[in-house]
Amino acid sequence: MIYILISLVLLLILLYFIVTGQEVFGAEAKGERLLRMQQSRYYKDKQFQNISHTPALAEGYSMPKVMFNFLFNKKNPHLKPLSKIPSIHTNLKNFSKNQDIFVWLGHSSYYIQTDGVSFLIDPVLSSYGSPFKFFNKAFSGADIFKPEDIPVIDYLVITHDHYDHLDYPTIKAIKNRVGKVILPLGVGAHFERWDYKPEQLIEEEWGAEIDLKNDINIIFTPARHFSGRKMKRNVTLWTSYVLNTPTRKLFLGGDSGYDTHFKEIGETYGPFDYAIVENGQYNEAWKYIHALPEDVIQASIDVKAKNIIPVHSSKFALALHAWNEPLKKVTALAESKNFSVVIPMIGQPLDLNATAHHFEKWWEFE
Repeated sequence: MIYILISLVLLLILLYFIVTGQEVFGAEAKGERLLRMQQSRYYKDKQFQNISHTPALAEGYSMPKVMFNFLFNKKNPHLKPLSKIPSIHTNLKNFSKNQDIFVWLGHSSYYIQTDGVSFLIDPVLSSYGSPFKFFNKAFSGADIFKPEDIPVIDYLVITHDHYDHLDYPTIKAIKNRVGKVILPLGVGAHFERWDYKPEQLIEEEWGAEIDLKNDINIIFTPARHFSGRKMKRNVTLWTSYVLNTPTRKLFLGGDSGYDTHFKEIGETYGPFDYAIVENGQYNEAWKYIHALPEDVIQASIDVKAKNIIPVHSSKFALALHAWNEPLKKVTALAESKNFSVVIPMIGQPLDLNATAHHFEKWWEFE
């Protein structure tokens, strides 16, 4: 019996390494990249650290209970939309270079064109947000954009390496249309395995400021989150960004729980014309790593944003709330504080030069 158990354990270990050896799982840093990571002030005990102590679960929650509820207690009939989500398949290739626009592509994927330069952020354009096609399927209507819809991009911007932000099929498919890739420290190992050239990668840690085309610069700023594509957590960094152009300031929030870094970013780099902030896939149990709707409003106040564009919702069911609850809650909270929240449909262009925005509450269609 003992030999059978040992054989089963060895077989499971072998199977794990065979599965995680596939390209979709990326690669671990080594050599000069690993040395850079080890020299980072945010790297300790072989992993990156948040600025504040950040437990995976909030006080009063246990992993077995949370996992049980997530796997077996999905009672919410509106966890997924009952019909196709309203969306517009805008042709991104038809925009002229002098148009300053934002287009939400679903979840945390979006396209920005400003001051003659194009940016594609966290594109997940396959029909699933996981390493496997059968898991975490996109909602109908939220999956209308495909890799072939992406034009030539000046800068591909990645906030961290989770599957719902860094999608292997998309990254491989658009490789020949990408100029440079802006990404946090350690994530470049995935891209080099996926045939991106080292000279394409702008790979930095929090505090780095990089000059881009047309007098634009980008600053790597903190977020409160975690990373990982295999069993190990936090072997790559996660980040938010400040994007400064000659005509506007944008805050690209990435995934983050609420913390003091928002206020520090606002005081150092604000105010911002637009803050693109995570709002969705939240739960009180993991509030330290994913913002609750009230946190979204406070974070936007902290960074001194004139307008909030909430993302990270309406494409995947990664939490137990109704699919449209994040948008309902954040708009209600914003209205109570007379705060501007801008929520276009997936694919609906937002004019970054407009002084006011009026979009229908499309998420209330059911």
